[in-house]
Amino acid sequence: CNTPTRKEKFKSHTIFFTYSLLFSPSVLANFRGMVQHGLPLEIGDTVQILEKCEGSRCCCCCCVGIFPSSYIHLKNAHVKNKGQFETVIPTEDSVITEITMTLRDWGTMWKQLYMRNEGDLFHRLWHVMNEILELRQQVLVGHLTHDRLSDIKQHITARLDWGNEQLGLDLVPRRDFGMVDPDEISITELYRLVGSHTFPLTRHRRREGSPQASMHHLFLQMKSMMNSNLGEELEVFFSVYDSREMRPISERFFVRLNKQGLPKSPEKTERQCTLFVVSMDFLGVLYVYSHKSRRMVAGEKKSVSNTQYKRPYGCAVISVADLLTADFKDDHLLKIYSCNAESEWYQIHDSIIRKVSSRYSHIGLNVSLQLLHGDMEQIRKDYMRLFTRNVSISKRLGFSDIIIPGEIRNDLYVTLERGEFEKGGKSVARNVEVTVYLLGGDGQLLKGLVCCGSGEPGVDEHRSYVLYHSNSPRWAEQIKLPIPLEMFHGTHLRFELRHCSTKEKGEKKLFGFSFVPLMQDDGRPLPDGTHELIVHKCEETAGLQDPARYLKLPFSKASLQPGNNQTIKNSKESFWIQSSLCSTKLTQNGDMLDLLKWRVHPDRIIDCLSKLKDIDGTEIVKFLQDTLDTLFAILDESPQRYGLKVFDCLVHVINLLQDSKFQLFKPVMDNYIENHFAGKHLFDLSIIIVLHCLFDIICLQASEYLFKYIVQSRRLYAAATGGQNEEEFRCSVHELFKSIHLFLSHESKGISPITHTQAVFLRSFPTVCCELLKIFSMREVANLACDTLSSLPALTHTDCPLQAVKLQCMAKTVESPLYVNPESRCVLLPVVLRLLHTHLQEQRELVLCANILTSMLTLNTDCGVSEEVNLVMESLSGVLLRTVLEVTNRPQPAATSLRLPYQDVTGEFVACLLTLLRQLKDKEYQQLLSRFPTKDELTSFLLQLFTVFRILIRPDMFPKDWTVMRLVANNVIITTILYLSDTLRNNFLNEKFDFKVWESYFYLCIIFINQPCLQLEMFPPSKRKKVLEKYGDMRVMIGCEIFSMWQHLGDYKLNLIPTLIGPFMEVTLVPQMDLRNVLIPVFHDMMDCEQRRSGNFKQVEAKLIDKLDGLMSEGKGDETYRELFNNIIPLFGPYPSLLKKIERETWRESGISHIATVTRLMERLLDYRDCMKIGEVDGKTMGCTVNLLNFYKTELNKEEMYIRYIHKLYELHLKAQNYTEASYTLLLYDELLEWTERPLREFLTYPMQSEWQRKECLHLTIIHNFDRGKCWENCIILCRELANQYEAYYDYRNLSKMRMMEASFYDKIMNQQRLEPEFFRVGFYGKKFPFFLRNKEFVCRGNDYERLEAFQQRMLSEFPHAIAMQHANLPDQTIHQADAQYLQIYAVSPVPENQDVLQRDGVPNNIKSFYKVNHIWRFRYDRPFHKGTKDKENEFKSLWVERTTLTLAQSLPGISRWFEVEKRELVEMSPLENASEVIENKTLQLRTLIAQCQMRQMLNINPLTMCLNGVIDAAVNGGLARYQEAFFAKDYMANHPEDGEKITRLRELMFEQAHILEFGLAVHEKFVPQDMKPLHKKLVDQFHVMRSSLGIQPSPSTSSLSSNHSGSQNVNSSAPSSNRGE
Repeated sequence: CNTPTRKEKFKSHTIFFTYSLLFSPSVLANFRGMVQHGLPLEIGDTVQILEKCEGSRCCCCCCVGIFPSSYIHLKNAHVKNKGQFETVIPTEDSVITEITMTLRDWGTMWKQLYMRNEGDLFHRLWHVMNEILELRQQVLVGHLTHDRLSDIKQHITARLDWGNEQLGLDLVPRRDFGMVDPDEISITELYRLVGSHTFPLTRHRRREGSPQASMHHLFLQMKSMMNSNLGEELEVFFSVYDSREMRPISERFFVRLNKQGLPKSPEKTERQCTLFVVSMDFLGVLYVYSHKSRRMVAGEKKSVSNTQYKRPYGCAVISVADLLTADFKDDHLLKIYSCNAESEWYQIHDSIIRKVSSRYSHIGLNVSLQLLHGDMEQIRKDYMRLFTRNVSISKRLGFSDIIIPGEIRNDLYVTLERGEFEKGGKSVARNVEVTVYLLGGDGQLLKGLVCCGSGEPGVDEHRSYVLYHSNSPRWAEQIKLPIPLEMFHGTHLRFELRHCSTKEKGEKKLFGFSFVPLMQDDGRPLPDGTHELIVHKCEETAGLQDPARYLKLPFSKASLQPGNNQTIKNSKESFWIQSSLCSTKLTQNGDMLDLLKWRVHPDRIIDCLSKLKDIDGTEIVKFLQDTLDTLFAILDESPQRYGLKVFDCLVHVINLLQDSKFQLFKPVMDNYIENHFAGKHLFDLSIIIVLHCLFDIICLQASEYLFKYIVQSRRLYAAATGGQNEEEFRCSVHELFKSIHLFLSHESKGISPITHTQAVFLRSFPTVCCELLKIFSMREVANLACDTLSSLPALTHTDCPLQAVKLQCMAKTVESPLYVNPESRCVLLPVVLRLLHTHLQEQRELVLCANILTSMLTLNTDCGVSEEVNLVMESLSGVLLRTVLEVTNRPQPAATSLRLPYQDVTGEFVACLLTLLRQLKDKEYQQLLSRFPTKDELTSFLLQLFTVFRILIRPDMFPKDWTVMRLVANNVIITTILYLSDTLRNNFLNEKFDFKVWESYFYLCIIFINQPCLQLEMFPPSKRKKVLEKYGDMRVMIGCEIFSMWQHLGDYKLNLIPTLIGPFMEVTLVPQMDLRNVLIPVFHDMMDCEQRRSGNFKQVEAKLIDKLDGLMSEGKGDETYRELFNNIIPLFGPYPSLLKKIERETWRESGISHIATVTRLMERLLDYRDCMKIGEVDGKTMGCTVNLLNFYKTELNKEEMYIRYIHKLYELHLKAQNYTEASYTLLLYDELLEWTERPLREFLTYPMQSEWQRKECLHLTIIHNFDRGKCWENCIILCRELANQYEAYYDYRNLSKMRMMEASFYDKIMNQQRLEPEFFRVGFYGKKFPFFLRNKEFVCRGNDYERLEAFQQRMLSEFPHAIAMQHANLPDQTIHQADAQYLQIYAVSPVPENQDVLQRDGVPNNIKSFYKVNHIWRFRYDRPFHKGTKDKENEFKSLWVERTTLTLAQSLPGISRWFEVEKRELVEMSPLENASEVIENKTLQLRTLIAQCQMRQMLNINPLTMCLNGVIDAAVNGGLARYQEAFFAKDYMANHPEDGEKITRLRELMFEQAHILEFGLAVHEKFVPQDMKPLHKKLVDQFHVMRSSLGIQPSPSTSSLSSNHSGSQNVNSSAPSSNRGE
């Protein structure tokens, strides 16, 4: 529809949105709703209307909205479940409704596929959606035939199921292509419907036993001959060949190719394609082979003669087995082989299959092949496009394994086998060509009845190909003769034999002929097999003009009379053919002909009847109606004389139809009985004969159809006589059944002939009852059936096959009209229940029992439901529960994708139990429970029922997409629970309290709530809406019931504490607000009860905390749940918050403390879970883990949980290669252990061992990781501790190893280089950070070679939504409370604690470097600034430094790479103090470099050169001079008398630095390279200037500094300079 214009919108009507009963308006165009009270609409939305008004009237405030009427289209509909959750259902085809709803869901998910980059499924789903829309349009048009409409609906539902499966949506149960309402059918029927959709493979296998399942068709399309340059036309013949039998099994398919190798008639597609019929039993040994013959022009000069003849060219073969795995049409290029010798041409295909040497011609045959499954009717439906092109059908040679009724064929197949000929006066052998003619009884040529193969029309004659110079040619050419039945008599075949000369103008000279009549003198067709025909000499075609002349001659060697050879000129020449008749009208069996023509020889009737059993069944079923008419005609001739014989033959014919090959003829027999049988007096004779043959198993096998004949005969007699002899017939039937009862009541042990006979009768008994319904009343037949079934032995041997047969008989009876009728069902039901109870009690034949019970409960009965349900429940409730428990507890093999047979039985038994429970009402429940006289029996029943319900709730009970079945089952379970609640309150409280029953009840309710199929929050909106509309939120319903039952327990609550603490905690973690509001107060009751019993609730608290960790690690719980424990967020509903309830109790303080602890634990658990979801090992994950393990240690004192998280953190560090931190982490567990022999249990990855052994193992692991982290000083400490233990135990071997390891660590300290890491201060500000980071600052130890920029980039990648702050000032509260993430990062300098080592003389720098950056608690950050007026000439006068010292909670490195700042100190350093520190730090740096140079630890002298140049040059340019100017001036001293000591200290530092510089220059002079001598001289000159400015007198020689050398050569600075004001 076109979208209305703006002008049209205001002219259109405005409609108020409210409720409607008659119409379902659908939106045609999007409406934005920009007007006042406008209701936004999208195409496809459904709205409901109440009032239509002219103009632009605004709706009242109670209305949802208004919209123009031109935007909607009204459709008929009805409203279901009126009210808040009402559903509007359009009155249209259910398939259309399903398409609409499904495509809406698919549309959303289809876009998500694109976002997830699942391109393949995205495009496939797009094509399927378009296909469904096109099919929907065809259905809506309504111009389809009924069959075509059914096919389209079937195709639509198949596509819908495919899409739902691909997208992981739920299975939709359907019946007759329409969705079913689970409330309107029984649960057993629902189970069968969803099962039929889920297990198509199982259904297919069940159908394999049917005759149609083994039929297949092979589609072949000839395309071209590749690389063909013959310049001649080709004839290509295809056939299906059985390599096992070494014979073709199909007629040939014939295609003509032009000189280019393409089909000669490309516009006639039916001449290029064919369907071969093949059998599944032979698919593995079938081959498609192709013979190619080329038409050649005879004569040396082709322009002189037009005579053509065929010559063999090549053969190609492909195995049908290669096509079994392909469900689509595929092109194949077949290699063409030629013979080594033409004499082998007839078997070239077999040679290729057996891989005998043949020549490959490098030419290919391009064909398309596809294997199609099913009978011809199914193929026509599934592949209609093939039949629109009139594809040819290549039939089987002979009948299929399954004879199809109604199939009419009269085809004679003749194969030209071979010949034996003389040279005929020639010097070389002949080139023989055979021409085949079909002639009628009048001698005239029958035109168009010679078929060389399917795909080409029939011709008048067939010419064989010519083998070059062969007097013994073998052709193996097959032709088909589809001769009409009326023309078959008198018809004969003539074979004219000619010699084809390549010279003499290419003439074909006749030299003889053979012939064969197609009908014998006795009226039988030519028998199948090979026939050696006589070759009659003839050189002129004139001699063949009159067929009467040669038809008098013998035609085959077998027909020659002794001494008659003189009539043949040359009896040495022979011609062999093979014939095969496939006819449904003609028979080659003489006995069958004699029977059908019994009136010709009435004296041979007994003999004909006796020979009937020897006739092939195929012949009998082909002429089934004629045979039956003959038998009954003979019976009418003389019943007394021929009665038993005819009856015997009739039984044989009936039993013949039991064969799977002829089962399809049963409808033919039924049709004959109903419409053609006319034996009015047969019933009397048949009953008498049946009575006499009662124990004859062959007779009993035919009892089904015998009773059909008896009943039909009686009906015909009653119709003809007006119902005469009714009572006499009734008495005869009752007498017959009394004999049957006596026969069936015979009991025998094991397998015996009588048992087998009983089983044969029972298999046909349900059909017999259905036949008796045609003449007797329903109740009378039901009584007969009841007496018959009751006469069976109650108990038989376990291995007796009669057990299964009895149940099979019962199953068919239950499915028959006899049981469907309420009048007869009330008679049969007790017998059925008695038999079922017996078998279920003994757990035998469960599959059959399940099928019977399913069929019983699938019936939709309107009357007598209550009585029948009570009867079934009374009889089967106990054994049904035990059966479900038994079959569900059987072990299931692992790694199996198909359901086992007992699992299917489990589903059917479960469906039966649910069906029964759904039909129970309050009254029926009371009657059911009143049947248990004692409390123990009632307890046992309830426990079994609760256990079964828990099994039904298990996720693996039904397949994942069976949501409909799960919801129905849950609805029944919750209804049952509500009914049973009163029973628990009345029978199991006070002194009757039963812990097992109550525990089982609560566990069932809790498991019920936690089912995945009830977690509506995980469903798409449309699915959630449907579930809420139909069932509501069943979790809330059962939650209210839990709360109610808990309140009724009173003081008995103590019996369920602490058992139910964990389960209740699990329930409250379900993200449903109403459910949480109802059940969280239960914890108050638990705490109160425990407080009154024990004086505290430590047990409740411990259980709660233990369970909380496990549940939240599984992904349960959320931020909302944490807030419910918080005292700020009150609970909605009638209950106050848990904290407020606790505040009213006497144990207020401990309760509030407990709630606060749980809240903080949840904060940390939620942070930990969120971090672990990412799956990346970063600082955030480790910090969260550290936060959690510290909480377990300090606040909860949960040692086991503490140790578990220690090892989780250890694994994270190893994964991130943080070996030092991993060692410190594992050291936490090590410190908990002592050097004792106390045995320790198996825990985590540790085996059962002593405490000493575990601590030893931990020590070695920690040492190994410290070694990898280059913290060798820590390794030495642990080695010493282990060595002391080894020494105490006199374990000198390990002691030696440990001392050697300790020594190696000393070597590593002195010889290996270690990097000094950088440290960074990180501030996390904003409410978007996790709790353990929010508005806190940390100091982080950087990675190797990591500088500030790289670290900042790494932090921003871990927090991609964070904003980097560009200043170092502390943020204000606005940043703290912002809904964002802010990161503040800058570098800090470590402040070592061990100053003694760093300041001690003679300690190598390799040792000092470790203490500079390890065991650091404090870090420093300096920010220079100017206070007061800045002196532009000398900025040092006002240059102050703001020094921030950060103290950590733990030292670095430690169990984490970052720790929180525990204390922040801020001090300001004056310009004088800053100057003293700058000079002091630089002096220390000079001492270190000079010492390294003297010790030759420097590879080159450049660092010392640069340092000397920086100090001396800065001093010359104003460095020390600026300090003198600023702080040694008289004005400064006068204004700052308190700085006298500081000024003196500054002067001393300057003098000391001058002396160090002088010594450094002396050292530099010794090691400076030649090319740097000028720079050294310059430094010496500048130093003299600096020294003069300081007023220091020059030394007489450098020896004056020698006294200072020993004290300064190895002095290192205490810390690297981090002063920003230098």
